[in-house]
Amino acid sequence: MRSLRSISSFMMLACALSIGSSAQVGTLPKSSFTSASVSDSAITPAVTRLSPEGALSAYETGLRTQSGELAGYTATTVIDAELPESAQKAEFELKQHYVAPSVLEFTPLRSTGDKFVKSNVIVRLLQSEADHVHKREQSQTAIASDNYKFCYKGTSELNGVPVHVYDVKPRQKRVGLFKGKIYLESSSGHLLRAQGTIVKSPSFFIKKIRFSQDYTTVAGFTLPAHIHSEADTRLVGKAIVDIVHRDYQPEVSSANNSQLAAFSTDGAN
Repeated sequence: MRSLRSISSFMMLACALSIGSSAQVGTLPKSSFTSASVSDSAITPAVTRLSPEGALSAYETGLRTQSGELAGYTATTVIDAELPESAQKAEFELKQHYVAPSVLEFTPLRSTGDKFVKSNVIVRLLQSEADHVHKREQSQTAIASDNYKFCYKGTSELNGVPVHVYDVKPRQKRVGLFKGKIYLESSSGHLLRAQGTIVKSPSFFIKKIRFSQDYTTVAGFTLPAHIHSEADTRLVGKAIVDIVHRDYQPEVSSANNSQLAAFSTDGAN
C-alpha cells in the first residue's frame, strides 16, 4: 500500500509539469540559453521561421500572457493505469474543471478494471494533483527559465510540424523537475512536447521515473493533451499511466473580456 502511494505521487508530479508549464513562467536570463552542435542522429534538418532564441522567447512570452488570460477550463480526461508484473489494470473517465490558480475538481463519468488499481493508483493520483494545485505549487515545476537551463540541439519534425529542439536541465535537483528535451513549434514557439526523466525521486520506493507529454493549442491556449508515464518501483515493478485530455473548453478571464469589449466599442465609434 505504501509503495502505491509513492507511485501516485510520482504520477502527480509528471502531470504537474503540464499544469505548471501552461500557467507559470519566469523571465528568461541570458545565461539560461546556450548553443550546442547537433549530436542526436534522430534530429533532421527542417525549415524554420523563428530563430532558436526567438522561439524560446516567444514560448515564455506566450505562457506569461496565458497565465493572465486563462481563467480556467473544463475537459474530459481518460486515465489508464497498469501494473504489468501483476497484470492489474484499470481505466477511469472523468470531467475536470480547473479554476486558476488553485482549484482543480474532478467528476467521475465511468470506470472499469481492477478495483485495487482504481483506488490505490488513479484515485490517489487525482487527489495528489488536486492538492498540488490547491497549494499553488505549479511554479516549482514549471518548464521555465526560473527552473531550467536550455541548450539548443537543432531542428526536427514532430508529426510533420517543424520544431526547434532543446535540452533542458534543472537548476536544482528538486522533486518534480526533469532532465530531458522540449520541442517548440518553429513558426510560433508553441510547446508541442516535453520528455525526460525526473531528477529526484519522491520516494525511496521509486527507482526511476520517465515521461513524455504532448501539448495542443485550443483557442490560443497551450494545454496538455497526452502524457505517458513509467515508474520503476522497488516493490511492485513497473507502473504505467497514460492520461488523455480532450474536449477542452477554455475560460477567458473577465479582465481580458472587458478589455476586448472596450476595444470593440472603441473600434465601432
